[in-house]
Amino acid sequence: MLRKLLLAGSALLTVAAAGPNYVRPADPAGADGPFIKAPAAPITQAEPDQAWWRLYQDPVLDRLIADAFAANTDLRIAVANLDKARALLRESRAGRLPQTDVSAGANYGRLPATQRPAGAQREDWSFDAGLSVSYEVDLFGRVGRSIEAARGDAQAAEAARDAVKVAIAAETARAYADASSAVERLAVAERTLGLLDQVVDLTAKRFEAGRTSKLDLSRASALREQQRATLSPLRAQRDAALFRLATLTGRTPAELPPEVGARTLTLRLDRPIPVGDGRGLLARRPDIREAERRLAAETARIGIATADLYPRISLGGSVGSTGPSLGDMFGGGPLRWLLGPLLSWNFPNQEVGRAKIAQAKASTRAALAGFDGTVLRALEETETALSAYGHELERREALREAAAQAQTAATISRAQLREGRVDFLTVLDAERTSASADADLAESDARVTNAQVDLFRALGGGWQAGDGRMASR
Repeated sequence: MLRKLLLAGSALLTVAAAGPNYVRPADPAGADGPFIKAPAAPITQAEPDQAWWRLYQDPVLDRLIADAFAANTDLRIAVANLDKARALLRESRAGRLPQTDVSAGANYGRLPATQRPAGAQREDWSFDAGLSVSYEVDLFGRVGRSIEAARGDAQAAEAARDAVKVAIAAETARAYADASSAVERLAVAERTLGLLDQVVDLTAKRFEAGRTSKLDLSRASALREQQRATLSPLRAQRDAALFRLATLTGRTPAELPPEVGARTLTLRLDRPIPVGDGRGLLARRPDIREAERRLAAETARIGIATADLYPRISLGGSVGSTGPSLGDMFGGGPLRWLLGPLLSWNFPNQEVGRAKIAQAKASTRAALAGFDGTVLRALEETETALSAYGHELERREALREAAAQAQTAATISRAQLREGRVDFLTVLDAERTSASADADLAESDARVTNAQVDLFRALGGGWQAGDGRMASR
């Protein structure tokens, strides 16, 4: 009999669920076309590489990002949140199954004389055992909408984990690039310091020969010391980048492998960057997927709140036995059983239920606005990164030419100083200009690499290199 009632309840599940069915919002007009870019940016419209950091062809960087994916603390938090969301989804799916409860107990007590069976002891043991089964008939889709909401939350948590992976890959590459850039800039500063040492030596010799003044020697020495003062901040920047790498890869600073700090050149690309188009970006970025799944979950919660306005019907039954001994319970003793439906309904006062519907609708509107904003920000970040990358490349070319010209001018001025054709101030100014141009070029190299990392992060790739996205189920 119970089985027939459960089957009948399952048939009722074909009734339409309460609340609106979710429909993914349309993308903004023009969002699926090619990107606007600075003319100097070397890019292609091919789809971005999933493991974009491999374009740098640096095995140390590859290992660092693999270590970060395995041990980064922020990523471990995101994975734990995903596991929690998936567990909640399993809990919601359990609403489709019959709920069972087994009980058993033993008591020793004394019965009143009026309740004691003839011939039975007044004080004795009493044993009881029972099994109850209940099944909610999801007539108005409350359970189904609960599963939809939990599935949306789980998929959003997975997308949030993927977004953390995108950030971790980008920040690990950035920290590694910052460390190598600081080393390269430090080498430029040390090379400039060496040239200024030569200038000071030359000036000292000219001073000893009476061909220049003490003032010129002091000026040359001051310029050299100013250059020497730039070394310590660069060393501090290198150390800070290495320490940041250690944290990103789940290590203490002392555990960072020595080969991580061995690179002496800034990361450089020798090929155009594949960026795809707007359509691919919106499908690829995990933050957009997270916002869209949050919207789907909030939409389903409108259905949950709406279903609470209607009766909740459960089918159930129980069977059990009570006796003075275990043998009396299972050997033909008194048996009890119950079977029937249970209806619960918050009626006629439904103000609380309608307030919950209003809350769910407001949360859905907020989630929709959040989704629209995430899409617009994704397009803005990508276009901004493309523009910054292209314009920094133009700036670097100008600085490269300026550094070359400044170096030529400094070399000529030193030769003319030996010949007595120019005064010392001309040489000093040429050396200062050359040192500044070299430093600006080295800094621009670092800015180009950071612009590349910003672009890769905006494109949203990198999370696919781990385990795949959750299938809708």
